[in-house]
Amino acid sequence: MRKTKHTLAAAAAALLLLASCGGENIPDKQREEAPHTEQSSASEEHSGEIVLAPDKAKAAGVRTEKVTAGAFCSVLTTGGKIMEAPGQEVTLVAPSPGTVSFARPLAEGTKIAAGSTVFTISGRHMQDGDPAERARIAYRTAREDYERAARLAEDKIVSAKELNALRAAYETARTAYEAVSAGGGRGSAVTSGIGGYVKACLVKEGDYVTAGQPLMSVTQNRRLYLRADVPERHYARLGEISSATFKTACSDTAVDLRSLGGRLLAYGRSSADASPYIPVTFEFENRGEIIPGSYAEIHLLLGKRENVITLPVAALTEEQGLYFVYLQKDASCYEKRQVQPGQSDGLRVEILSGLQEGETVVTQGAMQVKLASATSVIPAHNHSH
Repeated sequence: MRKTKHTLAAAAAALLLLASCGGENIPDKQREEAPHTEQSSASEEHSGEIVLAPDKAKAAGVRTEKVTAGAFCSVLTTGGKIMEAPGQEVTLVAPSPGTVSFARPLAEGTKIAAGSTVFTISGRHMQDGDPAERARIAYRTAREDYERAARLAEDKIVSAKELNALRAAYETARTAYEAVSAGGGRGSAVTSGIGGYVKACLVKEGDYVTAGQPLMSVTQNRRLYLRADVPERHYARLGEISSATFKTACSDTAVDLRSLGGRLLAYGRSSADASPYIPVTFEFENRGEIIPGSYAEIHLLLGKRENVITLPVAALTEEQGLYFVYLQKDASCYEKRQVQPGQSDGLRVEILSGLQEGETVVTQGAMQVKLASATSVIPAHNHSH
């Protein structure tokens, strides 16, 4: 009986050893000779390495960059707004009182050609009569008076002074009549002096307007202003500003003003009465789909620093407040590395620690490499560098 109990205890111990060493896939001899602690340490040795085949990396858009130190500007990050540049916007006004008629359907963003008729203003049913008809009568009367005086002046019956006065009255009446006759007999025509886009329509079809009342604003949207609001405490550094990058709420990437022909116009010498900020204004060409009136995150570029290691912003991934990059060790193996970022200009970010020159870092597709890390731990005995 004692021998049987001893045999059962030995069998149970053997089964526990088999379970701890991995089960039926391990040969009998290895089950006896290979301690569990050795296999655990071998697996942990390469637990940070990630396998991603070259063809899959290419399909996922993975791109890399070799780490090199270079020049990088100091950055001052603040907020601001994109505005219309002066002279790039006009406001159309009513030339006479009356009711508004649209020449064609218009909405914000509609393209308008220079010189095209936008509205007609009709005063046909007004108490004082139709201004267009009054202008036609005044023009016809002034023309007849001037032509009669011109004939009499040949016989010295009308003096040169009187003739000049009648000519001035005739020219004035003609200009007024031509302005309203462009409406095709329907009233005074309102034309756009510039080609551009409707920014805001201030009236509706059939509205009554008075002479000089704003009807619509038209913008060319070619040159824009970027105004950065800088806290007063940074006033001493405003003279170091050379350029800027910015990112609007409707964009995922920052834009470098230098790529848009941008330049620094001026910065304020004092803050506004009701604001603790100092304005810094840039001008640039609107080569993209940048909307005036948008608020933006702005990175002001100050003096350059040499021997700074930087990476594209997209190279960094964040986990619980810590930042990581992925290094390419060879064609199919990557390694996750924690880094400490510094200043960022919206396009590139300074790396304070964690990288050395010559290392190859994933700059595009870092999230794809991160996803691959969930299923690609490399055993020590299957991989070599």
